[in-house]
Amino acid sequence: MKIHIMPEGPTILLMKEDLLKLEGKTVTNAKGSIISDKNIVVGETLKEVRTFGKLTFLVFKKFSFRIHLLMYGSYSLFEKKNLSHTLRLGLQFKNEEVYFYTCSAKIINNKELKKIDWEADIMSKKWNTENAKNKMRQNPEMMICDALMDQDIFSGVGNIIKNEALFRAEIHPESKIKNLSTKQLDKIIEHTKDYSFDFLKWKRTNELKKHFQVYHREICPKCGEKIIRKDTGKGKRASFYCENDQILL
Repeated sequence: MKIHIMPEGPTILLMKEDLLKLEGKTVTNAKGSIISDKNIVVGETLKEVRTFGKLTFLVFKKFSFRIHLLMYGSYSLFEKKNLSHTLRLGLQFKNEEVYFYTCSAKIINNKELKKIDWEADIMSKKWNTENAKNKMRQNPEMMICDALMDQDIFSGVGNIIKNEALFRAEIHPESKIKNLSTKQLDKIIEHTKDYSFDFLKWKRTNELKKHFQVYHREICPKCGEKIIRKDTGKGKRASFYCENDQILL
């Protein structure tokens, strides 16, 4: 099984579910472009699989593998030979194995895990709404489209969630933080969180795309006007929005 996934928080959680069966098992072999000496990990036991937004951590006693699938990464529960995709990390256990292709993978010291603001993960039980609002208010000139894609504020939010949540909240993606009221920020956060869990639910049943309201759509489902597609914010990521139903502030 080789899986390419759109790396947003919900799909990373689905990947985590596949990897959880590896917890408590001992590595018997390791390969991939980031493995310079497999003896570093062979014989070590995988203690925990942790996620933070779009990042996955395979946690061992003294170190972890940090994995980000980027735009075109994938993982597989068995090795695929002769692929055009680069094998970055492969771990074999007694009866299980996992491989990560065309992604960012790095060995880190576990001390780095303590530096992560786990409350910034939109799908975590540790999520902290007030912290997110405070971070946004510290950047009053930032457009809301950039804020939602900022992984230090909304870890796990990707372009699909950004667009669909802003449509639900009736806010134009180019609206600046300084022009948004506390009520509007709360509304945006609520819809972003809710849509993230809807995304997870629909992805499980393979029906995510049929629920898109503005993302790569042409007509607004509310008013029937044309959906605008524009590269917005500092990141110049594609935004899809309705000028009638989403207020520019």
